[in-house]
Amino acid sequence: MILTITMNPSVDISYQVDNLSINHVNRTNKWSKTAGGKGLNVTRVLNQLNEQVVASGLKGGKLGEYLEQSLNEHKITNHFFEIQGNTRNCIAILHEGNQTEILEDGPTISSEEIENFKAHFEELVSKTDIAVISGSLPKGVDSKFYSNLIKICDKHAVTAILDCSNKALIEVLRGQYKPLLIKPNIDELSELLGEHIDEDIESLKQAVANPMFENIEWVVVSLGSNGVFAKHNDKYYKVDIPQIQVVNPVGSGDSMIAGFTSALMNNATDEALLKKANTIGMLNAQETVTGSINLKNYDDLYNKINIIEV
Repeated sequence: MILTITMNPSVDISYQVDNLSINHVNRTNKWSKTAGGKGLNVTRVLNQLNEQVVASGLKGGKLGEYLEQSLNEHKITNHFFEIQGNTRNCIAILHEGNQTEILEDGPTISSEEIENFKAHFEELVSKTDIAVISGSLPKGVDSKFYSNLIKICDKHAVTAILDCSNKALIEVLRGQYKPLLIKPNIDELSELLGEHIDEDIESLKQAVANPMFENIEWVVVSLGSNGVFAKHNDKYYKVDIPQIQVVNPVGSGDSMIAGFTSALMNNATDEALLKKANTIGMLNAQETVTGSINLKNYDDLYNKINIIEV
């Protein structure tokens, strides 16, 4: 079973407009409302891949009820932990090939809620094969929190996949307990190392071989339309992807994480894992709804991906 964790979920509202006119009324008939947050995007894609997945995290108020209802409608098992605060909204406006986002901070979590969630997490993770931990931490939660969750995963011999950034990721990198896989983009990698990282192969190899990433089996660096650079133990891979018509790029990184997780569950080879993850990410970018894929296009994209060990 796969467990996904979204500590700071949201109701994601996406509006598509031909032109965004500032200080004027903008009307659209192209919009969507989904149970959002990085972990829930992962969840929906895993469900479409027919993987056994359970979603958890924090929810509160009427918007929290909407999250649960939305997942139930898609027959996705979920066990959220109820908090006193209200789940947030996040708005994305897609216009002229751009994406403008308005993100609410979300609720502040009490120390009691944090400790009770840890117990909730441990109960769920004890029945899990892989735990996918994604996204930002809400207010009130210490930046070492994900390190604590990964320690619990280690206690139960559960594989952890982590997709986060900033202080939460740095604390995990400094800690004793490590996830199997992390997926920074090139800008996040530069920020972690405190220097600009170029996209040439030697610069990327040197960057992901930094002692900071010691004992992390997979370090996957997203390069956007230029594909992916990945380190698996002592092997390095450059993944080249085909050009596609992008409809909505939101959630493509999360969809890649779903692809990695599914491939790991099915004991895929390195090449098959990288191809599946990148294919799923591209499939999401071709759809209007975040965390949605059309598997009819899977084989065509999969076969166009080129992987070179470097």
